[in-house]
Amino acid sequence: MIRILFLFLGREIIQRHWKTLFVIGVLWLLVGLAILIDALDGDTLLRPYVFAYFLVPEAALSLLAAAGSEGTARQMRIVQGIALFAVGILIYTSSAASNFFLAMVFGLCFLVDGSMRIASAWVVRYPRWKAGIAGGVLELILAVATLQPWPTWYEGTVGANVGAVIMLTSFGIIHVALRIHSLEAGAPLSRLFGRSSLLSAMTAHHETDEKNPKRGELIVHVWTPTGTAMTPLRQRAISRYIAAVDANGVISTGHAALELVPDVYISHYPAVEIDRSPNEFSRTLRATADNNIEGRFLPDYKSEAADWCESTVQVVINNIDEDKLRAFWKTYKADNTYNLTNRNCSSAVADALDAALEGVYRNKRWPVFSAFRAIVYPELWAASMMRKRAETMAWTPGLVLDYARALSAIVDPKPGFWVPKIFLKTRSE
Repeated sequence: MIRILFLFLGREIIQRHWKTLFVIGVLWLLVGLAILIDALDGDTLLRPYVFAYFLVPEAALSLLAAAGSEGTARQMRIVQGIALFAVGILIYTSSAASNFFLAMVFGLCFLVDGSMRIASAWVVRYPRWKAGIAGGVLELILAVATLQPWPTWYEGTVGANVGAVIMLTSFGIIHVALRIHSLEAGAPLSRLFGRSSLLSAMTAHHETDEKNPKRGELIVHVWTPTGTAMTPLRQRAISRYIAAVDANGVISTGHAALELVPDVYISHYPAVEIDRSPNEFSRTLRATADNNIEGRFLPDYKSEAADWCESTVQVVINNIDEDKLRAFWKTYKADNTYNLTNRNCSSAVADALDAALEGVYRNKRWPVFSAFRAIVYPELWAASMMRKRAETMAWTPGLVLDYARALSAIVDPKPGFWVPKIFLKTRSE
């Protein structure tokens, strides 16, 4: 979540205050360490129910927001509100039974996520995959520490997990602050967050107006693997986010493209269709250089739709920076290399979205306030989850679809009784 917020604030704001960010990271680390030690030393000063005071108000705010929302946003806010409220009540009761239940839930979450992180890193071998395995091992250690009762017989479960999460978050803040400090002048902030080697090498030598960016509207086109906009829940994890298999055993991963009228259309394909039979498909999953092949770029949506079919879903995102998107596309299309799990149609769209939305809060009346307000949006949590899954596996059309929807809801919220219109106004600079 923090990286997405930094992206929205933009390089100029973040780089100007990197020292403040570094100090905040260090202080946050000390807070996490203090909470962790307090929870495990047998003489707890900060009682577990204190943490419930932070969860219950956020749960109430989510449910209030759900009343003023509709569709997927409404469902996400209801789920978030109920989940936060349930956890908050369990923490507040702080009984032996609730402590044990929370320990099982937290421990199993760490166990499942750590196992998935290690497995995907080993199979896909994406850039920095060894760091991914190390992160997974750390999660497994946290899982074991949470599931076993020593030393407080689950009484310190909540405080220990909160402290550990705060410490891990602080390491991320410190790491980002140091990387931002070393970022070359004029380089886009998005290059720090993408795993594509081309994006990492990208610099902003193109002409862009930082103070008065040209704002526009883009469209994300997604052809889902199943060919339908709605996927049954029981099939969603595989058919929606990874691939669908037809009656003949042929695998379909779907497709994603991005359109900025009139001159930008990002649709990346392999020059020669990849063998999608199960036996050969598994061989191409590794994001290593030996699986790089020549790619091709389609000229426009009209041609693609005429040659294939209309996209299944379209997501419109307003207030994007047209110049930064064009600068990204000019750099990206200079190399047509295609890699199924590291440089594909979906990763191109995801990286383009990051470039187009960098600094979107910069011209807000209160940029930092906008970032803090976004924290209560369940869409921010959803976007970070989509990003996390993509970074440990690969960007797929299903992940890009939900990522784009979440980003659209954050940067272009619809006014309602819980979001006053005054919060949505921008200031010209």
